[in-house]
Amino acid sequence: MLSSCGTYRELDGGIDYGSASTPVVKTKGTQIIEPNGTPITLKGTNLGNWLVPEGYMFKTNKVASPTKIDELFNELVGSDSTTAFWHKYLDRYVTHDDIKYLKRIGCNHLRLPFHYKMFTDDLYMGTRNKGFEYFDRVINWCRQEGVYVLLDMHCAPGGQTGDNIDDSYGYPWLYFSQAAQNQLSEIWVRIANRYRNEPVIIGYDVVNEPFAHYFKDEVKDYNHRLFLIYKRAVADIRTVDKKHAIFLNGSVWAGDFGVFEEILDDNIVYEFHKYWFDVNQEAIQQYVDFRDKHNVPIYIGETGENTDEWIKEFTALLDKNQINWAYWPYKKMDNTRGIMNFTQPADYPLITKYADSDRSSFENIRKNMPDRVKVQKALNGFLEQCQYKNCFQNKGYIDGLGLKVE
Repeated sequence: MLSSCGTYRELDGGIDYGSASTPVVKTKGTQIIEPNGTPITLKGTNLGNWLVPEGYMFKTNKVASPTKIDELFNELVGSDSTTAFWHKYLDRYVTHDDIKYLKRIGCNHLRLPFHYKMFTDDLYMGTRNKGFEYFDRVINWCRQEGVYVLLDMHCAPGGQTGDNIDDSYGYPWLYFSQAAQNQLSEIWVRIANRYRNEPVIIGYDVVNEPFAHYFKDEVKDYNHRLFLIYKRAVADIRTVDKKHAIFLNGSVWAGDFGVFEEILDDNIVYEFHKYWFDVNQEAIQQYVDFRDKHNVPIYIGETGENTDEWIKEFTALLDKNQINWAYWPYKKMDNTRGIMNFTQPADYPLITKYADSDRSSFENIRKNMPDRVKVQKALNGFLEQCQYKNCFQNKGYIDGLGLKVE
């Protein structure tokens, strides 16, 4: 079983998990197999907004990416207070208590979005090169609770999507930058080398939602460029880790499996994302057909953000088709379309209003600046409210997932 399939020990270079003989999760035909040899259907959620802040979850709207949110907070409260906010946020937004709760309600795995800058010396969320510190923290919690972890590079070097979610400059430069592609592979090799014997890790999700529909006129070219990136990433990861599954997203917001020119490895899970559609068999049939044709597992790594009724209907369809799933997101402020909710602080609308204002000049920044004392109070309130002890369940949503309502 997961809880007893590996040990770990402290080394000079970090934590070495398990040993070369430790079994890990792998694929077999269309199934995902646990270390003990039992097939598992993945059911879980995404720890979104923690290691990759998003504007729509912070209610900063068009200030949408991690870099832009950080810039906004620096304007509002200064660099020292912004750094202090990020440090506390990283310690509070997801904790062991959250993992315990997710295990209790029936999640068997978590998808963990992360930013590549967590593995560089770039300043990111007030830290530098702290990726393994937060990964090890989550892995240790999940080991104790018997929950698997999928590592998801949500923001790749250069930008793989060309929108706010990859924290890019609005264009997917990854496909045209050799340096960015080199860095992507280098980071994944470091990650895979560290966790190559870790049974809690379910796999490596190479890049999230490659290129958006804005680039539809270049889909054929971009698909080939993405396939070459996948081909290299799989080969590079396999130089250090021949055991763990690798997860590959379709292109165009992860919906287009036309990117897969060939099957690159016998231990790959093929991932799609899908939001806001009518629930029927046709909505997922192309992915089921791909699974059956190539005898490989498929996984919907993101879906949700919808009504309780829609969630219940779509989850039933996924389960009927034996599709592995993770809904987005686990937790969000003042929101019923997720597992967990927390209250928006009283003065927080000042932040939203300023984020929506014209900040295109220093004159406008000064003119539109709200009361800093109230803004700091709102940010402190966010840090208090987002903690597990102050969150509350969206019971209808959880019931729709077929999970346990506490």
